[in-house]
Amino acid sequence: MAKALSKSQIATAIAEKNGLTKKAATEILDSIVQLAYKNAKNTFTLPGLGKLVLVDRKARMGRNPATGEAIQIKAKRVVKFRVAKAAKDAILGTK
Repeated sequence: MAKALSKSQIATAIAEKNGLTKKAATEILDSIVQLAYKNAKNTFTLPGLGKLVLVDRKARMGRNPATGEAIQIKAKRVVKFRVAKAAKDAILGTK
């Protein structure tokens, strides 16, 4: 399996594709990330890629995998990323 691209590699690719400096591309990436963090509570969408969504999970019963003992898992809020249909089709191909 191939290694994931680093932030530097992504910035370099964006800079080359759009005729920007690597520093400018890195600043754009950082601003998108900060915007996503700030707006994740209201859902943050990157068109064509997906969206960050805040989800409330209910309390539930689970099992301790080491002992098999039943335990109570507390309710909590989690961040999920939902992949856009366009991204799924581009990556997996259409059926």
